[in-house]
Amino acid sequence: MECGVGKHWTEEEVKALLSVWSEKSIRKQLRGTLRNKGIFIYIAKRLQELGVCRDWKQCRAKYKNLKYEYRTVKYAHNSGDATKTMKFFHDLDAILRYEPVLQLGAAENGRCSATEARLNASPTTDSTQGNPCLCLSPTPHDAGNPPSAVEASKTPAFIPTVANEGGKHWTVDEVRALIHIWSDKNIQQQLEGTVRNKRIFEHVAARLRKFGIVRDWKQCRTKCKNLKHEYRSVKNAQGSGSTSKSMKFFNELDAILGHSTMEQESKSDNEESGRPPEWTEGKSEKDYIEMPGDTGEEDSVSSMSEDLQIADVKKVSDSEILEDEDFNNSSLAALEATQIKKETIDIDDDSISTTSEDRSCTTPVAKQIVGTDNHIPLEEARNHFKVITINDTGAGRHWSDNEVRALINIWSDEKIQQMLEGATRNKEIFEEIARRLMKHGIDRDWKQCRTKYKNLKYEYRALQKENEHLGNPRRKMRFYEEIDDILKRQPLVPSSWRYESSSLLSVSVGDVTANTGSLGIKRKTWNDEKSPVPLKKSASENTILQFQKLLTERVHTVTEGKKLLLEKLCKQEEMQDLNRTQLYADPSAIQQVPAATAPAAIAMAPAGSELKLGKKVNEGKTKEVYELPDIPGCVLMQSKDQITAGNAARKDRMEGKAAISNTTTSCVFQLLQEAGIKTAFVRKHSDTAFIAAHCEMIPIEWVCRRIATGSFLKRNPGVKEGYKFYPPKIEMFFKDDANNDPQWSEEQLIEARFCFAGLTIGQTEVDIMARSTQAIFEILEKSWQPQNCTLVDLKIEFGVNILTKEIVLADVIDNDSWRLWPSGDRSQQKDKQSYRDLKEVTPEALQMVKRNFEWVAERVELLLKTKSQGRVVVLMGSPSDLSHCEKIKKACATFGIPCELRVTSAHKGPDETLRIKAEYEGDGIPTVFVAVAGRSNGLGPVMSGNTAYPVVNCPPLSADWGAQDVWSSLRLPSGLGCPTTLSPEGAAQFAAQIFGLNNHLVWAKLRSSMLNTWISLKQADKKLRECTL
Repeated sequence: MECGVGKHWTEEEVKALLSVWSEKSIRKQLRGTLRNKGIFIYIAKRLQELGVCRDWKQCRAKYKNLKYEYRTVKYAHNSGDATKTMKFFHDLDAILRYEPVLQLGAAENGRCSATEARLNASPTTDSTQGNPCLCLSPTPHDAGNPPSAVEASKTPAFIPTVANEGGKHWTVDEVRALIHIWSDKNIQQQLEGTVRNKRIFEHVAARLRKFGIVRDWKQCRTKCKNLKHEYRSVKNAQGSGSTSKSMKFFNELDAILGHSTMEQESKSDNEESGRPPEWTEGKSEKDYIEMPGDTGEEDSVSSMSEDLQIADVKKVSDSEILEDEDFNNSSLAALEATQIKKETIDIDDDSISTTSEDRSCTTPVAKQIVGTDNHIPLEEARNHFKVITINDTGAGRHWSDNEVRALINIWSDEKIQQMLEGATRNKEIFEEIARRLMKHGIDRDWKQCRTKYKNLKYEYRALQKENEHLGNPRRKMRFYEEIDDILKRQPLVPSSWRYESSSLLSVSVGDVTANTGSLGIKRKTWNDEKSPVPLKKSASENTILQFQKLLTERVHTVTEGKKLLLEKLCKQEEMQDLNRTQLYADPSAIQQVPAATAPAAIAMAPAGSELKLGKKVNEGKTKEVYELPDIPGCVLMQSKDQITAGNAARKDRMEGKAAISNTTTSCVFQLLQEAGIKTAFVRKHSDTAFIAAHCEMIPIEWVCRRIATGSFLKRNPGVKEGYKFYPPKIEMFFKDDANNDPQWSEEQLIEARFCFAGLTIGQTEVDIMARSTQAIFEILEKSWQPQNCTLVDLKIEFGVNILTKEIVLADVIDNDSWRLWPSGDRSQQKDKQSYRDLKEVTPEALQMVKRNFEWVAERVELLLKTKSQGRVVVLMGSPSDLSHCEKIKKACATFGIPCELRVTSAHKGPDETLRIKAEYEGDGIPTVFVAVAGRSNGLGPVMSGNTAYPVVNCPPLSADWGAQDVWSSLRLPSGLGCPTTLSPEGAAQFAAQIFGLNNHLVWAKLRSSMLNTWISLKQADKKLRECTL
């Protein structure tokens, strides 16, 4: 961990930062750069010279927070509110007073006021004066700046040449300038007609620089994508009758994108009727056009300085940087002629596949490319190729019912079904589906369409499989009838595929294959399609194509027949297993579901299908609980799109919150369950609901705190915010909204003598809940550390499982349940506190809160993974020790650690032992060696003396000579560190403790194992005392 991570900035540290910031060279660099990582690395080094240990990320975050707080206070002062103030305001005012951007950005403040400070007007070009949208001023010279607040160094600072980072917000004026350039018809035509658009956005960035706006081409492209996505969302909402959704610059974007969308829809509609079957031409991976010099650059991080980028633009053509500020069409036409030359365009060989991603055919355009050495003229390419952008702006968004209906409607097209059935790779098919969805105002890329298509098929087949095997009445899933109508129409392959395959094998194809390879003609999937460009074929070529068609059809028939046979065999085996279970199982165990088999019965319910809901058990502020008659002992936890604060004193609807909260809860409970914590969670059912064991809830909120903040400071005056608790502090609050959830003590809870599901809450139960709360907090705290997030506190609830009568973690753990501070900085908080702190709830403010929740939901999925690697290698001196080593391997599996077994003897083959050691040292994977050798143990000491990796002795001692043999493992020469444990499970646990230092998943299993051991002892003690009494 980097030094200083998680510490709050003291007053002296802030003063030191301001002293460095106030230097003219630093201010100039911060104003004039696109990316500023190198500057903040330099600032961090300067701070270290002053005794302040902070990394560059912390410096940048503090710099942004100070600027934001200063602008908030400055805005209040300009609005007439002189009561608002902050520390170091005058120092910051001296630094930031003459910066070119004085108003708050929409993304920073959440609102835009008419009284915002405007940029100082300066002599501009004619184009600026003629455009009322633009109000720009150049960056003022340093000569006009006041002296720095703290005495600055007079020697110019040397800023390291490190690739600077982006992340600056777009101001209103910058967006206006971008839209002004975007509105140029030539720019729009180029964006619509090109496959790769880096050069176009480089030109847009160059035009922005003339107005004093420093943005690189990637930032311009990203902003255009975001504006298009936001515009389409608003347009789609308005088309659905919702007038509440709006955005800035909607009218300007509508003037740009509205007519083009209508033209594209009408054009697509006209093309749809007369579209040839080869609609996939120009849409496979091989059809991407690359501008010269673009290869591999679009996704790379630019390390060029701004001057170098400008110089690079000038190298293309001197006329690319227009001297005429009127943005006339002739200049842009000249630019297009120089920038995108009418020359042959190279098709990247790596992107050309002989078969498309879904067993696609060679299209007529592809044939022309093959025949012309992969070069085609630009104008011809524009006629054949369409712009394909894998849009990532919609990634992670949930599919609404309207979107799914539109997808199913397109899926029901017979042409689409035939292509999907006959293709093994289907990228271009889903690109067509995505393009059709776009005509309905639905912005989804081909990957999202393919994923949703697969999920719908999986849910449908899982439901059918369950109904067939269990004989249940058909339980409906959403859109079941529509999908059933599509999939039942698919033709079945006759069972005589064996004869077809045998006849297929009898065909001699050697000569034909050789001829096909020499001719260089790629096979087609749909051979009935005709090329728009007639190609002359010889008789031999026609014979080859006919054979290829026959070959393809027969291979497809064989493949489908094998699939049907395998499915039948699987069904027969599953029915046999089911009958066997019913025959030999206890009848009582079949009729009533005991606690031990409840999870298996619950897992049989189809994921994502429609469940039959019983009565509503409970309803809270953010969720509803329903009984599930088909799954005894389980309930459905349905989240709501509602966010509250202060016991519902503040309550708002936040669209999408139910799905976000459900994702967060499901991931957290999955993490805890895999670690070994007992929870009520069963599985995720849908985007907004999950299935849980039915529990009677204990009306206590357990709070675990690492850092003092929030209500704790109010209840404990004198404690400063940021005080850390070691161990974490446990508090409990009785759930009583009328009395604002009063704090309780353990004694109050014990004396209340609650009884839930037949379990009386006494001292043992209170101790179990308190100890479990601390363990759960520590597991989640450790899991968030690799994400550089500090878990400040956590609120959880427990319940009693009505089947097992056990206390389990219940309710939910979502972004309402904790405080999360990225980098330990409270100002970057991502939890519900950002909603509580709002002085006024506006749509923009709710969007900011929603972005925080989405940020957490995205990263909480990473808690289930780890980048750390590790393994245990067990070296046994003889195969007779195998049973002992198998115990070590089994124990390693409980911690999720891979384990390998090897046989080698340090006495009989020391060279082989050292060779095996070198083999595992060479691949760089962290390894723990466990030496298993009876009698005289030379294996462990030899390994320990020749490797820097940890070595553990675990000798298999015998009853006769064990007392003597163990000394060969205990008494070692000096310089060797080789601990000895006699238990195989102990050796595995020792290795897990080593790996757990850097692997939070292994550490979580260790911590959970400690908790469960403690709980079992506590319960055993309680039973013993009850028997004695």
